[in-house]
Amino acid sequence: MVDSNVALAAAPAPAPAAEPVGSAPTANIIASMLQAAPKTSDLIFSPGRAPQVELHGQLMQLKIKGVGVLSAEDTARIAADLIGRNSSAVEKLKEEGSCDISYSVAKLSRFRVNIFTQRGSCAIVMRVIPSAVPDFKTLHLPEQLGDAAQLRPGIVLVTGPTGSGKSSTLAAFVNKINEEKACHVITIEDPIEFLHQHKRATIHQRELYSDTPSFALALRAALRQAPKLILVGEMRDKETIEVALEAAETGHMVYSTLHTIDASKTIERIVGVFPSSDQPAIRNRLSKSFRYIISQRLIPKPDGAGRVAAFEILKSTLRTREYVQKGETEGKSLLDAMRDGAGEGMQCFDIEIEKLIRAKVLDIDTGLAYSTNEGNLRLLLADLLEGRQDDIPSAAPSAAEKTAASVMEEMIER
Repeated sequence: MVDSNVALAAAPAPAPAAEPVGSAPTANIIASMLQAAPKTSDLIFSPGRAPQVELHGQLMQLKIKGVGVLSAEDTARIAADLIGRNSSAVEKLKEEGSCDISYSVAKLSRFRVNIFTQRGSCAIVMRVIPSAVPDFKTLHLPEQLGDAAQLRPGIVLVTGPTGSGKSSTLAAFVNKINEEKACHVITIEDPIEFLHQHKRATIHQRELYSDTPSFALALRAALRQAPKLILVGEMRDKETIEVALEAAETGHMVYSTLHTIDASKTIERIVGVFPSSDQPAIRNRLSKSFRYIISQRLIPKPDGAGRVAAFEILKSTLRTREYVQKGETEGKSLLDAMRDGAGEGMQCFDIEIEKLIRAKVLDIDTGLAYSTNEGNLRLLLADLLEGRQDDIPSAAPSAAEKTAASVMEEMIER
């Protein structure tokens, strides 16, 4: 339902006539944006643009009564309202040029907020956090991932680009444990996203900069706080990875995320953080510690009304541990292991995308553009591609292929 005072317009369209925000309360502007686009994933405030939302991966400008194109003064005032009395965020914004905070509008929604400076002014991106903690059913997670929510010492990693749903997947794991296990859980987040209530488990949530100065320090402290499960929002640096491995090796279950596009790249990223002389030892430790690497991609549906999640699942087995420890070689890759490991609960992107195409959830061109190996996926879809003119590579890629390619480039860069 769209408010009569609010309408959507495509982002590339001419911006509305300049009309300053004036004294419109920030909370009211946010409420109007969410009312206009209830299924939005992000709110964006940028000088020279009207307030924007991201719907199904596409930016849309909003026309809100009383609010037009934002000036640098407008975005600075909104940023100040969001930060409030958070002095550490103010200091971080001043010293580093960006800061992360959490923000909530009573009875409406919570947000993960990044405020940053660009060309001498403030810009703001607000990720919408659903009020309800997601579960396996609502996220349509593969059934075999229920095993990743069993309390066993080791590391479970959820990977993918920004906005691929990593936080939601981890929240579903924590929620499942919260409902089934009487245990102590500690989360270390930047900032806190989903708010978990105590159910069977006791859950303590710590926020970076508010409750602890760094992930690594909070992780080390957690080892003395008797948790069964430790959730680390992101493994950003060498020290955090080292402490996470130590936690897994000393009997804790560790959940975390990385901005990598698949299981193989995840191993490369972790090992590559360390000096060459240390890498064999890290491979050995990681091979013994990891339990699952779950990679996610959100792929646009043919009708443009949303995206569908595709999952790659690497599970710890004798074979995959060997490949992690010794490194991948021709014919002995993690991708080979996942293709052959369906009976053990593993799956790879290309086979899952093939299933989605055959179920008519995705169209062929988009599926091919988001595949890990387009040539392999074409072989899997040979019966559907037979006789199609576009089976022969064209010199000029389609608009869908260009869009998907740019997303994949962003995945790789991240």
